[in-house]
This record gives sequence, structure tokens and C-alpha cells, in this order.
Amino acid sequence: MSVTAAEEFIAPGPGLFELPPIVWEITKPMVLLTLSAVIVIGVMHLASRQAAVVPGRLQFAGEQAYDFVRNSIARDNIGADHYMKFVPYLFGLFMFIIINNYYGIVPLLQFPTFSRIGYIIPMALVSWLVFIGAGMWRHGALGYFKHATVPSGVPPWILVLLVPLEFLSNIVVRPFTLTLRLFGNMFAGHLLLALFATGGAYLLTSGNVLYAATGVLAFVMGVLVGFLEIIVMFLQAYVFTLLSAMYIGEAIAEDH
Repeated sequence: MSVTAAEEFIAPGPGLFELPPIVWEITKPMVLLTLSAVIVIGVMHLASRQAAVVPGRLQFAGEQAYDFVRNSIARDNIGADHYMKFVPYLFGLFMFIIINNYYGIVPLLQFPTFSRIGYIIPMALVSWLVFIGAGMWRHGALGYFKHATVPSGVPPWILVLLVPLEFLSNIVVRPFTLTLRLFGNMFAGHLLLALFATGGAYLLTSGNVLYAATGVLAFVMGVLVGFLEIIVMFLQAYVFTLLSAMYIGEAIAEDH
């Protein structure tokens, strides 16, 4: 049995991410974003409420996550003198992103919030304001812009070319790159999973044995991509937080 033109497969596209309101103008990503904030605050409160010398499971998990962000991200990239000032922000940022990313593999939810770029832009702007503010706190307003755009030891005639490039690279471009990196990975990953799932189901129900075998292969590929996505979701939370810490570290460093 062959597949007729009327049964042609329509691959999922950007429309997949346009979800209708649940009630009034409230959409599923809005609910998930709010839920993630409640989860971060609630779980961390419960994990730290009765801190014990011998921690329970929740306290242990909370301490491990906090230690990871504090030691491996904040301290290593900001420096031992000032990193603790920024740990609360970086820890909250990491937990917030990772929870929203993993919504993509939670049954019934199955939607990574940051596959919608509009939810990332404010977060990237906050990171931008934090590292700009940290730089001004450390060097003063004019001093920071000089620190960020004027490399030391460079002949004056080269500065005419370097200063505009450094301004674009160190100040203007960074919120865009933070946004696009997270959005691109979450958008593409979710679209790929949907493609394997719907394509596999289409082939399995086509009535053609060869198509059905290909459908099984598509499902297997979907499962493998799903495991890869689990890693990508963690890495994207890590990279966003790491870059935010690196930008802060560069902003408050003594040298350019």
C-alpha cells in the first residue's frame, strides 16, 4: 500500500511553538516559567530550612548544586576576592534555566520554555546589567568603559580601530549571543524530537512494511536524540551561567 498525496506528511515547524492560551491570555510557557520560579524558591527553602551536619537527601542535593555553581563557575571565573557577591544571582540563574530546559522531557509538560526567544531576552539583559553594573562598581562609570574598550600596551594609532570593535564585542554583542545560543539549542532540540516522533508515527501507520520499519528506526533515533537533549539542556544552563560569570570576572578584573 502506498501513501497517497492526501496522506502526505506535514513536518512540524515554527508553528509548533505557538501555543494557544490556557485561560484568558495565559499560555503554557507563562505557567511553566512561573512554576519554575516557585520550584527554585520552594526547593531551596526546604533544602536549607533545617540544615544538619549529616544532610538529608534534599539538603545534600541542594548543597551539591550550590557548591557546583559557587566553586566551579563563580570562584573560578570571578576570582576569590569578590565571587561570593555574585553567587546568589548565578545560582538562581543556573537553577532557573535548568528547570525550564528540562520541562522539555517531562511527560505532559514537554515544552522547554526557552524555545521561545521572548523569555530569554529579559534574562540576558539582566546578566548584561549585572556585569556592566559590576564593572562600574569596580572601576567607576567612565573607568569601566575605558577598561572594557581600551586594551593596555597598544599603540595609539591602532586604538582607532580597536576601540569600536572592543565596544561591540564586550558590551553590545554579549546579550545577543547569550540569547541566541540558548534559544537556538532549545528550539532546534525540541523541533527535532517532535519531527522524529510525528514522522515515526506517520510511517508506522502508513500500512507499508518498509515504511513501518523506517518508522521504528525514527523512534529509535528520537530516543537517542532525547538522551542527547538531556545533556544539551544541562550544558546550556551551564554555558549561560558560565558566560555570565566570565563577563562579570572580566568587568571587575584589574587589567583589560
